[in-house]
Amino acid sequence: MPNSRIAGVGYYVPKNVFTNNDLLKYMDTSDEWIQERSGIKERRYADRLGETTTTMGVEAAKIAIERAGITPQDIDFIIFATLSPDYYFPGCGVLLQRAMKMKEIGALDIRNQCSGFVYALSIADQYIKSGMYKNILIVGSEKHSFGLDFSTRGRNIAVIFGDGAGAVVVQPTEKEGQGILSTHLHSDGESAEILAMYNPGTHANHWVQKPVADFDDAEMGNLFMSKDMVEKAQNFPNMDGPAVFKKAVIKFPEVVMEALEKNKLSTTDISLLIPHQANLRIAQFVQQQLKLSDEQVFNNIDKYGNTTAASIPIALAEAWEQGKVKEGDLVCLAAFGSGFTWGSALMRW
Repeated sequence: MPNSRIAGVGYYVPKNVFTNNDLLKYMDTSDEWIQERSGIKERRYADRLGETTTTMGVEAAKIAIERAGITPQDIDFIIFATLSPDYYFPGCGVLLQRAMKMKEIGALDIRNQCSGFVYALSIADQYIKSGMYKNILIVGSEKHSFGLDFSTRGRNIAVIFGDGAGAVVVQPTEKEGQGILSTHLHSDGESAEILAMYNPGTHANHWVQKPVADFDDAEMGNLFMSKDMVEKAQNFPNMDGPAVFKKAVIKFPEVVMEALEKNKLSTTDISLLIPHQANLRIAQFVQQQLKLSDEQVFNNIDKYGNTTAASIPIALAEAWEQGKVKEGDLVCLAAFGSGFTWGSALMRW
């Protein structure tokens, strides 16, 4: 049975650079405040008109496909990970297939937020090993900027996120010891509402404790997209930052160690850990817990912010371009995010 390997990487970030100081026009914040809490100095924002989650994904895919030495017509399956799709439905996978004039291949859209790329890579790994597909395109892309609350009220979340896309092509390899060694996926929905965007949605307040029969008129109005809902910013992402941090710094090291132990390896064997770029403080804490050197961890959140499903493939492509990922290197990818979901992938490049 063949292993699967990443044969090509690519990324795209919009040309519009928004520094922390640029955000002062919209909210009460400061460069020092943002850097202290997140490590972010700037992020990229897509054009409001004409640039979408899918079009950014297309640009990243073109690069990954070229570097894999194939053409769009050679792709036989698409996996598209995003939490900010062009449409509520259909998904971005078919829009990318259309835009790139690919054959009538399968297109799978997944919604695992920050863990989306690791989940997608695990799916691709199984398809390749089974022999079902030979050239799988994985895209992680996000256009967060269209749905953030750019006010002091929403600054805790708005300052964190940026736009961009990353892509990889996964192919089989017969080379012994090369490719994806293992993937590890987990979830715990007990605290799903800690990091979530409630509306618009079809939940009808099912997950709250108070019976709908006891709602007053204003609360009933919040079951639908209403003026009151907008005024209360219920159509923007919600996050309990400290709670997310506490969970992330436990699960990140756990899932990295799970991958290493599965393959009878240790942290000293890691050439490069590429964590999801959620928060530099989380990454630094995890690095300390695992006793990794600065050379063993790659971070670029200072330039791009948190691009959720796009963050790992963007970082992977950038690390590869900088010569920090080379043949024979042991590379570990790890993510934690909304759901909660988390996972890791260990590969020999």
